Amino acid sequence: MPYWRLSGFYAFYFMVVGALVPYFGLYLQSLDFSAKQIGFIASILMLTKIVAPNIWGWLSERSGKRLKLIRLGCLLAVISFAAIFFNQSFLWLAWVITVFTFFWNAVLAQFEVVTLDHLVEQPERYSQVRVWGSLGFVAAVVALGWAFDRIAITYLPHFIFVFTLLIWLSSLSVKEASHREYAPSALGFRQILRKPAVYYFLIASFLLQLSHGPYYTFYSLYLESFDYSRTTIGLLWALGAVAEIAVFLVMHRLMPRLGVGPLFIWSLALTVCRWMLIALFPENTSLMVFAQVLHAFSFGTTHAVAMELVRQHFSGRHLGQGQAIYLSVGFGAGGAMGAVGAGQLWASSPSLTFILAAVAAALALLAAWLGVRARSS
Repeated sequence: MPYWRLSGFYAFYFMVVGALVPYFGLYLQSLDFSAKQIGFIASILMLTKIVAPNIWGWLSERSGKRLKLIRLGCLLAVISFAAIFFNQSFLWLAWVITVFTFFWNAVLAQFEVVTLDHLVEQPERYSQVRVWGSLGFVAAVVALGWAFDRIAITYLPHFIFVFTLLIWLSSLSVKEASHREYAPSALGFRQILRKPAVYYFLIASFLLQLSHGPYYTFYSLYLESFDYSRTTIGLLWALGAVAEIAVFLVMHRLMPRLGVGPLFIWSLALTVCRWMLIALFPENTSLMVFAQVLHAFSFGTTHAVAMELVRQHFSGRHLGQGQAIYLSVGFGAGGAMGAVGAGQLWASSPSLTFILAAVAAALALLAAWLGVRARSS
């Protein structure tokens, strides 16, 4: 297994996430964009996840040239993002982000398949590769938090451009896994989607990412309104990622012992607690620290469990499409609706926005419980 080459791709990919998610809202605010405009652009980051992974998944399945398409997507992401340096008007930025994220979002689901192909004999080791994405996120979010207390936030696009370039260069070093012959699937892709356990899983994924909308879009602005420094904000984001890393390092032991169903349900329950803490106690630094530790469950455990569920439900030739539909429904549709909804509610009541996020997570918990029941029946 080419451990370091696979890990390097995740590290650079999530360095872009570490730049975009905590700081892009602050960058847009520095351009005097309104909360609704910020929410709209943030929703684009998610909306392209609905379309792009499915198109790239279909192309990969039809062409059989998954890695070549990943490299092409990475290169086009670099080229399209460079357009941000020509203009910073709202419409231009919305267009640039649409094109950039179409290619950037397209590659991750397909690279996940490349990784799982390399791990075919040891699928439980996925989290040990994916952990480098979290490490890349931590490195970016801490370094940029420190930097933006010293330099203008307007330099953010320069960092994102460099990180995107590194993703493309990293993709060139990865090789295809040895050729695999997939056994014929007993069910077609649409038949799999109609299984109760599968659609309850996808509903839970949608609602979970919907609940993350206020966090990914406005969390930095929320903390800044309570006089947290950008260094502190960066450290809080990093703490969440460190907690996520800790979970990824032990997930290969936890999953066989506890089972994917119980892990999913308990992690969603803790997600409800996390959003309530952020909604009700933003001025309490200790509770904000604890809420960030819960990121280990609201993202780390839920994502690792989701990847295993995708692998179990969409085995063989359907795996690429399964990855794409999971990202599209959850991070795409759910994340986009969460960002847009947060943008509409934010000016009225930031705390209410996070309370509604907790409600969405509670509904995700219900869907996950129904899914577990459907699998066991």
